[in-house]
Amino acid sequence: MTLQETIQPGGADSMIPSLVVSGVSHAFGDKRVLDNVSLTVPQGAFVVLLGLNGAGKSTLFSLITRLYDNVSGQIAIRGFDVRRKPSQALQKLGVVFQSRTLDSDLTLLQNLKYHAALHGYHGGDAATRAAQALEVVGLAERSGEKVRALSGGQARRVEIARSLMHRPDLLLLDEATVGLDIGSRESVVKIVRDLVASQGLGVLWATHLMDEVRPGDHVVVLHKGRVMFKGGVPDFMKTTGKDSVSEAFRAITGSAAALEEAA
Repeated sequence: MTLQETIQPGGADSMIPSLVVSGVSHAFGDKRVLDNVSLTVPQGAFVVLLGLNGAGKSTLFSLITRLYDNVSGQIAIRGFDVRRKPSQALQKLGVVFQSRTLDSDLTLLQNLKYHAALHGYHGGDAATRAAQALEVVGLAERSGEKVRALSGGQARRVEIARSLMHRPDLLLLDEATVGLDIGSRESVVKIVRDLVASQGLGVLWATHLMDEVRPGDHVVVLHKGRVMFKGGVPDFMKTTGKDSVSEAFRAITGSAAALEEAA
């Protein structure tokens, strides 16, 4: 059985959302960085969390992944509350953080097998899962090379492979294409979109790059810790009366810097 065959769209549990964030706020001291944030990622959907740097995207991800504790509201992954049932919730979750986290002195295979061990997979099972995950991201033939030999885009693809090792239902990606050239950006985005189509994964894709939004996406606009818009791209345009995502974002946030950030 290949990695692509392990998760199939449809079925009774496809009605359970990949992620539900309901009424979540968070503050650092007196500074509130998230204010009553609510959003949903349906199973099998690509949802873009769109916001400028400092909007609160990374803080929200830290709450979802339990790096921070949410003391208000509720966060559930595939129906499991992350506070009450963290083990079950996090087993359904794969994450690619903005910062690079691979060990450059280890091979691709060693990096993935180490991660597999953290999830309780060892020996042949870990090796099989690693090989399947590298196949998905198009790097199976380079499994024996050290990470230091990879380009930035290739390293990102390995991080995506690593996030798939335990076969999650939800992927979180925080500014996954920042610092990559246009070709590498397109490759990374395509891999994730293909996972949604082929495996029915739910994806929350956080970015400040407006050109990564596609007409069929669901968009959540986060600005200064508050959700300013939730809905499809056509509704985003209709609501603002604008002809592009960047112009619509600027209109709905009142941010004069939005187009410069997008560039």
